[in-house]
Amino acid sequence: MNEPVLPRYIVVEGPIGVGKTSLAERLATRLGARLVLEVADDNPFLPGFYRDPQRYAFQTQLWFLLNRVRQQRELAEIDLAHQRLIADNLFAKDRLFAYLTLEDHELALYERVHDELEVPAPVPDLVIFLQAGIDTLVQRIQQRGKPYEREIRKGYLDELNAAYTHFFFHYTASPLLVVNTSDIDFVNRPADLDQLIKAVREAKGGTQYYVPLGSGK
Repeated sequence: MNEPVLPRYIVVEGPIGVGKTSLAERLATRLGARLVLEVADDNPFLPGFYRDPQRYAFQTQLWFLLNRVRQQRELAEIDLAHQRLIADNLFAKDRLFAYLTLEDHELALYERVHDELEVPAPVPDLVIFLQAGIDTLVQRIQQRGKPYEREIRKGYLDELNAAYTHFFFHYTASPLLVVNTSDIDFVNRPADLDQLIKAVREAKGGTQYYVPLGSGK
């Protein structure tokens, strides 16, 4: 029996603290893929946004939009026939943050800028959407110890988590694997990572749900 063919272009997504970058890094290593990360720490407006969202939301969003457009143009140049690719952000999700954080007049300007940009965004062969409860997200954010993330409001995380769930509930552009990460640790438990990679290999079209039992119990 032939082994399932791995997707050539995989995107790992999910709210802040869920572990998308950690998983993308490990998938790239295990699958011999090129890794493309969005380095949020480079955004000079992000610390200000967590302190004062209303004041810094537009600058933060515009920086991310322009950076994501540049990245998508680079991805469009990659020959996926000869190079497997793992990324930790989906361009189609950019509007999620805009509609969550911007005032109406800022949102109107954001839409004008977005529409003026030509974005040759390649469609992933598979999107992995990582989910976790609010308490788990808060714990993981605290564990990684980034000083500016101490300002993140739990209410904002709750709204963001709900927005991600709504977005991916309606997402149909590519196959989707929804993974509940609350009871697994693919960073420190190799068996959890092995099981998840097996689910990735077996993922088919449409939306599929992977709810692991967790190897640490």
